[in-house]
Amino acid sequence: MKSIVAISAIFSVANAQVSSFCTQYGSYASGAYSVNNNLWGESAGSGSQCTTVNSISGSGVSWSTTWNWSGGSSSVKSYANSGLAFTKKLVSQVGSIPTSVQWSYDNTNINADVSYDLFTAADINHVTYSGDYELMIWLARYGSIQPIGSQIATATIDGKTWELWYGSNGSQKTYSFVASSPIASFSTDVMHFFNYLTQNQGFPASSQYLIDLQFGTEPFTGGPATLSVSSWSANVQ
Repeated sequence: MKSIVAISAIFSVANAQVSSFCTQYGSYASGAYSVNNNLWGESAGSGSQCTTVNSISGSGVSWSTTWNWSGGSSSVKSYANSGLAFTKKLVSQVGSIPTSVQWSYDNTNINADVSYDLFTAADINHVTYSGDYELMIWLARYGSIQPIGSQIATATIDGKTWELWYGSNGSQKTYSFVASSPIASFSTDVMHFFNYLTQNQGFPASSQYLIDLQFGTEPFTGGPATLSVSSWSANVQ
């Protein structure tokens, strides 16, 4: 759902240490992992948001983000997230995408989602903040918000039931799997979701490169609220 300008000010470090940032595109990276404040939609309303890195290493990342947004009730204000750097390859050539996360929100009287966000593109050199296709996995939906488009199916993946939504953001085709209730502790192979789309929705896995993988939260309105991610890890194999 995002339309982001290039993320700037990525600060690489040799060892994990605490870092906090409140700037629009403040970021912090170490090895394959990064944490990004990414207030791409802040102009749609008013408020503020700050993100803190608690720890970051080769095995994963722990971070949190605190926000308070008003105005533009139908507009996403940001996507604070943890991201993974990986070697881009065709989705059909990816063996697995194991990932695990544990998170919590201290205020659920908000309009926000907690979600994975992945982009694919036919051009391996496509910018990584958009794509030909977007795959979102909403682990939680708070308030009156909904994904782009409309619900087109109900899917069962990893023993859980998901609403499947589909819509277009310009030329970008977005599929969103939405959990029926919040999943605060989650482990999966994201390829299970891509395989479902390939088999049931005609997703062209043999011509689309996986170019981006992130996990975070999209606030619309509400707060103050803090998302705490006690651990997040991912790998593209």
